[in-house]
Amino acid sequence: MEREDDIVCLDQSFFINDDYQLTTFTFGSQVLELFCLQSASRQLVWPGATLLNDYLSRNAEMLQGCSVIELGSGVGVTGILCSRFCAEVVLTDHNEEVLKILKKNIGFHTSSGNAISCAGLTAEKLEWGNSDQLNHILQAHRGGFDLVLGADIYIQISFLFTFKASNGYMRSSSIPLLFDTVEQLLRVRCEGKCRFILAYVSRAKIMDTMVISEAVRHGLLINEVTGTRSMVKNLEGVIFEITLQ
Repeated sequence: MEREDDIVCLDQSFFINDDYQLTTFTFGSQVLELFCLQSASRQLVWPGATLLNDYLSRNAEMLQGCSVIELGSGVGVTGILCSRFCAEVVLTDHNEEVLKILKKNIGFHTSSGNAISCAGLTAEKLEWGNSDQLNHILQAHRGGFDLVLGADIYIQISFLFTFKASNGYMRSSSIPLLFDTVEQLLRVRCEGKCRFILAYVSRAKIMDTMVISEAVRHGLLINEVTGTRSMVKNLEGVIFEITLQ
């Protein structure tokens, strides 16, 4: 049985600290500077983002000329890396405080003195399962996107412990809503023309099971990308490619 402290639970208070400092990250030959939190317990660049960015920097040809939407962008480290290769990148998050720093990092990277990025970078609010917010984004991108990206986004889910019984906790989560949104994005472009690239870092068996079962329940194929399984900060990570069946 999973212990209560095996589950990563975040709520709005996690993001109150706004002590952001400019920090340098290196992924392959790509060097990025972003504003992010410095406290180790509140660092907003997750291990999954490191895994995904290392993978993308080694396979930059898959990004060339693409349109990309990132779910749960956080400070924007993955989307901003992609902007060096893509035609357009839309970064999304549901949290207002996160959107503030996300827009600050976009402004920093699109300023005239730091214009390495080649793509149009925009930030939009997107709460998983919110059709109005998703439709607003798709109104501006009627052809949809080539790639949907996500890194460690499942740990941003707050598990709601409704009651404790003798057999453990009853839990509800936003993972079904995440895959509602992913499925909608994939269906804008049929016949496998859009892919969801998920950097997954295993932290709890219940989430391992839930992520895969929800993908299947939504009629999606989930495949492990060969050669991507590795240890990231003492956690096992892997890249999944998820498409419509």
